[in-house]
Amino acid sequence: MFSRYKKPAKTPAKGTPQLKAVDGGRSAEATPEKAKSPSAADSAAKHSVTRRQLPAQDAKPVAGDKERKRKERLGDIKTELHKELLDNLNLGALESASEKDLRSEITDITSEFLTTRDVVLTRDERLMLNQELYDEVKGLGPLEPLLQDDTVNDILVNGPQQVFVERDGRLQLTDVTFKDERHLLRIIDKIVSAVGRRVDESNPHVDARLADGSRFNAMVPPIAVDGSLVSIRKFKKDKLGIDELVNFGAFSEEMAAYLQAAVATRLNIIVSGGTGSGKTTTLNALSSFIDNSERILTIEDTAELQLQQTHVGRMESRPSNVEGKGAVSQRDCLKNALRMRPDRIIVGETRGEEVIDMLQAMNTGHDGSMTTIHANSARDAVSRLENMVAMAGIEMPLKAVRSQIASAVNLIVQASRLQDGSRRMVSITEITGMEGEVISMQEVFRYERLGLAPDGKIIGRFNATGVRSHYSDRFRQWGYDLPASIYEPWSE
Repeated sequence: MFSRYKKPAKTPAKGTPQLKAVDGGRSAEATPEKAKSPSAADSAAKHSVTRRQLPAQDAKPVAGDKERKRKERLGDIKTELHKELLDNLNLGALESASEKDLRSEITDITSEFLTTRDVVLTRDERLMLNQELYDEVKGLGPLEPLLQDDTVNDILVNGPQQVFVERDGRLQLTDVTFKDERHLLRIIDKIVSAVGRRVDESNPHVDARLADGSRFNAMVPPIAVDGSLVSIRKFKKDKLGIDELVNFGAFSEEMAAYLQAAVATRLNIIVSGGTGSGKTTTLNALSSFIDNSERILTIEDTAELQLQQTHVGRMESRPSNVEGKGAVSQRDCLKNALRMRPDRIIVGETRGEEVIDMLQAMNTGHDGSMTTIHANSARDAVSRLENMVAMAGIEMPLKAVRSQIASAVNLIVQASRLQDGSRRMVSITEITGMEGEVISMQEVFRYERLGLAPDGKIIGRFNATGVRSHYSDRFRQWGYDLPASIYEPWSE
């Protein structure tokens, strides 16, 4: 036992305290509904309007008492066993250990522990316990099964007792829990220390990237009031291309043909949308139309883009260190990128003063550059660009700012996550120039909502607006002569 990975022998400490399970459950009290006043009742009867009653929702997954007690018992055993592993295994030697050897060692330790304590478990419980212990030692503990689940897009942790996931655009509460806040903090520290960052009371928030590229964000107490908050945006192993997105109904075949022409003819494109609307996925898909002979530089806060081209240089910003020094911003990366002879520059997300350099790059020979921005419509995206220029501290007349935007940006692609969880490209809008002091725009394609199905799914269709593209001549000159029929709206 412990022959290969056991720590050097040392005198055992006396009086080691036993860990106790902490019950973090909460009870919810139902609030009685207020009686309607006579006037309100008369008014409701008069207008014959019936408010839809929402079903009562429990705050936690329903589980039997027997199942709950079994989980608590296994949790206590796992806590003691994990402490046993930390006390006996040489964690430094485990770095070079194979998965087979480590699993074998954990199985031996578990068997000896259960025999010593006279604990009887079923075969399935033993297998589950061994897997959870392996995840604690080499993985991310309770989060590991969720990270391996390809149907999960986001993992959201609200304290040690509440873990949500997003599947198919819908949030679901899972039965995954941490032992306590200390257990959750240990997993957070394991993640951030692997990438050379730290999180504690003096620095209570952190952005990091997991080994598979997934985006990780954490906020710890005292800023997080009810326990540490963790958000993980999973990195897709299977890259979604244009064909897959068309099949999923994200946009139409006509829109795909138009976007291929726009990217290939090096129009400057902004992908706009809200949080979780699929901006990065859309940007990845659009990049597949870039010719393999071009030199591309990508700049991101957290590297997520998955470009397929051969000649790609990737850059990632860096926060300051413990002394508050050493920060490298997206703007620093962008300024340096301009000296690196790029054909195109792709910025993962423009959210601050780097907007100035991005617009200048689009205006000075780096045609075909792309970025994403948080906005709810194409017009809002232009307003956000104006605001970011103002926040950068550069004093320019509004007309001059708008003139810069109008000459730099050619196309705004609006992505949106609808109420049923589906993601759609709801609008493609061209910027055609200036009319006086206003940026002129024209919408070429849009998503039309037609109704709501009984199961809550949105019924809609993609349609052309009937406006011919402002860049039709450019498309033709580059060999992309799109048929006039793709601009014709569908008739009922």
